[in-house]
Amino acid sequence: MTSSTKDENTLMALFGGTFDPVHFGHLRPVEQLAHEIDLEKVILLPNNVPPHRPQPEATAAQRLKMAQLAIEGNPLFSVDSRELQRDTPSYTIETLETLRKERGNRQPLAFIIGQDSLLTLYKWHRWEALLDVCHLVVLGRPGYARELTTPELQRWYEAHKREDARQLREHPHGFIYQANTPLLDISATEIRTRRHEGRDCSDLLPSAVERYIDSQGLYVANPLSRE
Repeated sequence: MTSSTKDENTLMALFGGTFDPVHFGHLRPVEQLAHEIDLEKVILLPNNVPPHRPQPEATAAQRLKMAQLAIEGNPLFSVDSRELQRDTPSYTIETLETLRKERGNRQPLAFIIGQDSLLTLYKWHRWEALLDVCHLVVLGRPGYARELTTPELQRWYEAHKREDARQLREHPHGFIYQANTPLLDISATEIRTRRHEGRDCSDLLPSAVERYIDSQGLYVANPLSRE
């Protein structure tokens, strides 16, 4: 088998986020997903200026370092820092179109999102074009609805949904797959809040990331929160 043929049969997945900080709620469901759909590689894509979210508390360099520390020694993951090099909003479709050009028309590409993002996908920049360049793999999120907000969006979802994960590697793009991954009720907001209150977070994120957070003085406790 030539390398180009192998690439055409390899499903590559991309997982974007602010990662402020990266935590087990990001990593563990994706590791389970890799077993479920036979993923060989997941690329973390930290973004710089998220269009729909408050600005990160950690710098781009700090969030990149935390992502690198979180996956150290885990061959499933790698980190792509291209979005952190921008000083403009990170639009997912533009990054995916660039990756599609780099990988060619036949490479199966998947973009991993949470159920919360699926429900608000219609607000994303050029969201209708996403399935023209990749598959969408949806991770469950605790407390979020299973159906989209309008009949039109639900019909779009049903038209592209596939139950058999093997179809993701048999086609380069165009499908939506709902993963059967664990529902971990962990958020970066919760971690930042705990840190600001001076509470322990060791159960929520890798120890290497926690040590780095301490060394950088990130998400420091607010003295007033202890009164």
